[in-house]
Amino acid sequence: MTLPEAFTTAMASVPEGQEIELDLRLEAVMEGVLVTGTVTGRLTAECSRCLEPLSEELEAGFQELYRYADDEDGTASAGDEDADDEDEDYYLEGDLLDLEPVVRDAVVLALPLSPLCEPDCPGLCSECGVKLAEAGPDHGHGDGVDPRWEALRSIADDPGRK
Repeated sequence: MTLPEAFTTAMASVPEGQEIELDLRLEAVMEGVLVTGTVTGRLTAECSRCLEPLSEELEAGFQELYRYADDEDGTASAGDEDADDEDEDYYLEGDLLDLEPVVRDAVVLALPLSPLCEPDCPGLCSECGVKLAEAGPDHGHGDGVDPRWEALRSIADDPGRK
């Protein structure tokens, strides 16, 4: 299946046009059709520490009940529209299931909030912005004392002063 639109968060996304694979199981139950499935695809993101672009495999599971329509024309009854917005029910549209909102929710919830290129990524230097993984262990910018506190250094350096 090709995505018609991008599924995205602030740091990661599954871009528009990306191929995703759906593995579905449909079960007829008293209330409707129970859809259980897994969606797999590739996500693109930036490392939240060093901003390096990355791409990795994404897998998300979902389960949703699609209720039978109450009316003869295949639509939900008017009383169902007054239900809580939090309890979003999905209905069969004739013989069709609209899987897009369920798949979108599963994918977006599975996207990482803070993606990392490596679990131990040190990030960027706060002074110069160089990648600390490439800078080496001797990378530094002096003692890093705020100049506003420099006057207190003379007190700390004078051993005779109490």
